[in-house]
Amino acid sequence: MDKNPPKEKPWQAVRTEAVESLLVELGVIDSARVDEIVRHYEEKVGPKGGARVVARAWVDPDFKQRLLADGLAACAELGLGGPETEKLHVVENSATVHNAVVCTLCSCYPWPILGVPPAWYKSSAYRSRMVREPRALLGEMGLTLDPSVEVRVWDSVSEIRYLVLPERPAGTESCSEEQLAALVTRDSMIGVAKVTV
Repeated sequence: MDKNPPKEKPWQAVRTEAVESLLVELGVIDSARVDEIVRHYEEKVGPKGGARVVARAWVDPDFKQRLLADGLAACAELGLGGPETEKLHVVENSATVHNAVVCTLCSCYPWPILGVPPAWYKSSAYRSRMVREPRALLGEMGLTLDPSVEVRVWDSVSEIRYLVLPERPAGTESCSEEQLAALVTRDSMIGVAKVTV
């Protein structure tokens, strides 16, 4: 008897596959097009794109300056951008300043660069506490900052979105751009975490 029987698929996956199969059979959609859309969201939309931007800024000082001057134009150089990024302001973390992003009104977020916002980003607790007590909230989220570090909170709105350029971690001088990108997390680009090795 097999001690590790295959796990059943979640009902959502079964339902999605059934609906897709039916729509393909009826000629409403093309299975290849569905795969293309899924690949687009897996590879071109999401935190992997933002991580590429950060890694490029870490290894290319000219790109970094362009990114800080006009985030959207610099991201476009890497084929990133689109709706929800009408204006992208990039803020840089340093040894003395830590930036974090929130949207106090709803959940404005540069999803073409960072992917779908996490549930906590949209919560009223995060939205209010990040403004009122950012240092305490960051600590509860696992990021303890030295008292000497200034915390700056940026409020995204429909006209302007923010991306945090995290500090490059020490000991990564010999890493390739691809290796650096693999270290960058969505949370570090929101400012609720640091990049670690």
